[in-house]
Amino acid sequence: MRWFLHLMDVVSRYTDVIAGAALVSIMLLTSFDVVLRYLGRPILGAYDMVTLGGAFVIGFAVPRTSWDKTHVSVDILVERIPERKDIFDLSTRAVAIFFFAVLAWNLTKMGTGFLKTGESTLTLALPLYPIAFALGFCCFIQCFVLLSDMVKIVFGEADHE
Repeated sequence: MRWFLHLMDVVSRYTDVIAGAALVSIMLLTSFDVVLRYLGRPILGAYDMVTLGGAFVIGFAVPRTSWDKTHVSVDILVERIPERKDIFDLSTRAVAIFFFAVLAWNLTKMGTGFLKTGESTLTLALPLYPIAFALGFCCFIQCFVLLSDMVKIVFGEADHE
């Protein structure tokens, strides 16, 4: 099991690097667009690129955020039943795995639909199917990150939030 946990740690780190690179790209693009717009030469399609970049930032940041447990959590119910925290954590992870699996499946179907129809952005005509497939991949990775959380809880290695 250690190899699986290590693999998920490495994969989530790589997705986080992609999210970080997308965020830096968005910041640079927006900064250059503001300066060039002031000079009368705005970047054509900056809105399209920032929108697509935002999807990458959010989608690719989710696995690492979940791995590091840096997301927002509300413990009001769990604080009242601390002896059953592991059961509660396992059940919420199972529901989340189901949710992200359905989301991954539907994003893949959406990407396939975009590929067939040739759906693209308005200004630059960038195809949308790679974005849907990438976000579906991130949801798929998130399922495995949540599964690793469950493994850590079962084997007593969980660092409870």
